[in-house]
Amino acid sequence: MSSSSAESDNTSDNSVPTFTSSLIFNVVVGAAIFVAFCILRPRFKRVYAPRTYAVGKEKRSPPISNWPLAWIPAVLKVDDDAIVQRVGLDTYMFLRYMRSIFVIFVVLSFLSLVTILPVNITGDGGATGLDVLTIANVPSESAKLWVHIVFFMVFVAWVLRNIFVELQVYTRLRIWWLTNPSHTSKVGASTIMVSSLPEALTDSDDKIQKTFNMFPGGVRQVIVNRNCSDLEELVEDRDSYVATLEKLLTSYAAKSEKLYKKSTKKGTEYKAPKRPTMRESKIPFKGPKLDSFEFLATKIGELNRKIAEMGADPEQFKRQSSAFVFFNKQIAAHMAAQTVLDYKPFSMNMVSLEISPDDIIWSNLNLNPYDRRIRSYISLAATVGIVIVWTLMTSALTALVSVKNLRKIPGLENMSDSKFFGIFTGVVPAGVLAIVMALLPIILRLLLRLEGTTRVSEVNLRLLNRYFFFQVWNVYLVSIFTSSILTIATDGLKDPGSIIDLIPSKVPGSSTTILTYILLLAFAGAAKEILQIVRLALRYILPLLFAKTPRKICNAETPAEFDWATSIPTHSLIFLMGFSYSFIAPIVNCFAAVYFGLFYLVYRYQFLYVYNDSNWVTGGLSFPKSIKQTMVGVYISEIYMLLMMVAKLANNDNINANAILRIIFPALILLLTIFAHVYINDAYMPIINYLPIRGAVEIEENPRIASKFPDVTASGDITNDDLETDSVKIAEDRVRRMIYATYGSLVPRKLIDYVLNKVPRLLNPKKRDDPIASSSSSSAPQILPEITETSASSPDLEEKMPVPHHYSTHTGVVRPISDNSNILSVDSQNVRNAAYSVPMIDEPLDQTDAPSIHSVTSATELRQRRRQALASCTSVNTMEQRKSRYSMVDTGPLVSAGANALAEAFSNPALRANAATCLWVPLDNFGLCNELYANVESWGEGTIKVVSEGTHIDEKGHVRADVEFDPDDTDFIKRALNSHSKDSAN
Repeated sequence: MSSSSAESDNTSDNSVPTFTSSLIFNVVVGAAIFVAFCILRPRFKRVYAPRTYAVGKEKRSPPISNWPLAWIPAVLKVDDDAIVQRVGLDTYMFLRYMRSIFVIFVVLSFLSLVTILPVNITGDGGATGLDVLTIANVPSESAKLWVHIVFFMVFVAWVLRNIFVELQVYTRLRIWWLTNPSHTSKVGASTIMVSSLPEALTDSDDKIQKTFNMFPGGVRQVIVNRNCSDLEELVEDRDSYVATLEKLLTSYAAKSEKLYKKSTKKGTEYKAPKRPTMRESKIPFKGPKLDSFEFLATKIGELNRKIAEMGADPEQFKRQSSAFVFFNKQIAAHMAAQTVLDYKPFSMNMVSLEISPDDIIWSNLNLNPYDRRIRSYISLAATVGIVIVWTLMTSALTALVSVKNLRKIPGLENMSDSKFFGIFTGVVPAGVLAIVMALLPIILRLLLRLEGTTRVSEVNLRLLNRYFFFQVWNVYLVSIFTSSILTIATDGLKDPGSIIDLIPSKVPGSSTTILTYILLLAFAGAAKEILQIVRLALRYILPLLFAKTPRKICNAETPAEFDWATSIPTHSLIFLMGFSYSFIAPIVNCFAAVYFGLFYLVYRYQFLYVYNDSNWVTGGLSFPKSIKQTMVGVYISEIYMLLMMVAKLANNDNINANAILRIIFPALILLLTIFAHVYINDAYMPIINYLPIRGAVEIEENPRIASKFPDVTASGDITNDDLETDSVKIAEDRVRRMIYATYGSLVPRKLIDYVLNKVPRLLNPKKRDDPIASSSSSSAPQILPEITETSASSPDLEEKMPVPHHYSTHTGVVRPISDNSNILSVDSQNVRNAAYSVPMIDEPLDQTDAPSIHSVTSATELRQRRRQALASCTSVNTMEQRKSRYSMVDTGPLVSAGANALAEAFSNPALRANAATCLWVPLDNFGLCNELYANVESWGEGTIKVVSEGTHIDEKGHVRADVEFDPDDTDFIKRALNSHSKDSAN
């Protein structure tokens, strides 16, 4: 025991330099990165402010001035309703969660610093180093332990109170989001995806429709998925050939211009560069060498014709055991998702709501239910194996950089006396742990897809749970507590009776490791998040090295997306770390508050100005999972308190009623928390996933309620949430609702009302720079225009308003099949321009009558043509004239779309593939490749069009591209092929 005690003292002595070194290092690194961001932000709009131009007008954020710190007040003054309008409910609830946890730790920091910390410092328990600040410095027999118990009860009550309030807010917002016209106007709101259909239903749309006609409003349309594996292979091969040909043509054009300039400068005759060759066989050195341009173009033409032939008749593809069912009423879809649909085992047992074609994992739709179940067992076993392997790996890595093992290396015996030692032990273990954990989500996400999960959003939502519990085990319990657990286990084997004695001294000793980990993520992590160094490199550095074609250059410009599945569990882990040590080492509360405060500020900027949120639309379903993970942190902290009091009792020679009560109270706290958790599951969880029938009825009777941001803290019925008609009252009502939304989780609603009654000027609308809010001085920024009694019957309004699907049974008109479509023709113009859909940019002017690029013989004329083309498509302002390549808008089909439009939108991507190809390559400035481009189009036999708009070769020979130009737009391809036909005829 003496050696162990000496080692413990030595570790405690090292805790101060380890902590200070980590604090200084992370603060310096974080500050440097923040300064770099403030300098780079005004200069790189495409990285740091794409949401000021790359989204629809109603979702744009106003530009921020170039003053380095101007972004902070700009993001903090945006009201809650404006946040929901711009970035959606998912982001709003995530920001509310971060703000709520920040407020929780601010309050805990204040309470613990004025109560628990002084008790720990004056405890006279003989602790050294940072342990002086922990409960380890309080003797087991001291009555001061009651301070920890009482205030821990206050801590738990404060957290549970915030959870209840936030759940009340979320349930109100969830119902409002489900019934809001901007959501119900999309056909996905009233659509379900059913898997594992029995054979009796698979072969007949009528039988499927008859089955689901049992639900209110009946079925509008049924689409059965088809096996298109052969067509998918053709499309994949075609796309591979297209990528190769674009790369070769781009390289050849750049090389031709370079050689022409050299020959002109030297006064010699220009010789075209050698054309690349390739073999048809994939086996090396087999077959004759062929001209790459001719071979690839011919191959693409052949594949395009096969794609057109196979896709012309979708009925030839085998029907499979999954289908999309479109209801006439939204409530019918929610009822179907909760109903037992078949009497056979596992038949129609997978029903998904809120369907978007882009969210579907098509390869997993038709798995046999038994096959899917076997896969889930294999995935679970693989996950357990990964947990074991990762546990051993992380333990080995953290042990490798531990004090004890470093001293065994020759020459490092006195390493503890150097300043480098403190920095090394404070930074390296946390950094190594963060790097190792970054690899894990890739593997877990792959396993979830292999299970047969049918939607990307479902994969991410399930990954939220797996990754969180993986982090709790590997990061929190294994990595951070490795030294404490091993010490307790080793000494416990020698003297089993000493295990209880070791807990009060060893567990608090891990607070230094927790502090260094939180410091790393709080300062360096938040700064790295806002700097977006990877995105910066992808957009401005890597394209110079690897992106050699216009298409690859534009792919590097893809807007950044937030990784929900890994970010939320990480923040939940930090809450667990902070709250579980809130009474053990109160100083942890302060750094947890800093962590959540910094990330809350950073995320407000990222979501309002950077992140593309269009691919994650779940209506805030990640928020209940965050609440569940928060409850895990509460449970673990309560178990810690109970074990700590038990350990203190075991170390107390004078066991009395007072010492026993110190165990009973933590046990009661744990029991009450279990009751609270059961209440949450019974009261809130059933009304989160599905639309309540009563809510649907009330909204149908009074649709105006769903058009306005709700009173989130109200406890009354939805029908009590009346809308004012007086402009002054409307403005005051909006301010009141924003105050409720902002401060309702901090103070009781009655106190807010009391203050507002005493100080009515607080209800005066504030002047804001927000263009959304300033557009109307009499009402709040709405998701959709507010419907009043006088305007409800206005013909103009009816044309602008979407069709709210919970009270409409509109059905589309089936249009004839088009000869130019691979499947049922799409009324795409109707889908894009349907009433009050997200505004789409007008299509570019039809230039099919313009002369072909191959008819230009003068280099001067060619350069003029190129400049004119660039002038018409490179400016950001051209987004007002045509559809943006990376426009962050949700273009899902609306309920007003026809049956054929739905058939194409929800068909297999292979059936939606174009049977024509645009090769996006630059023109050289001297017309050297005109003949080659014409030959490529000829070899493609009418299915290939060489497109040079939006790209060129600059004076240095580098390929440039307009990142907003989309050569693969379907209408553009049709016009391009039409233009080619006219050129050929002439």
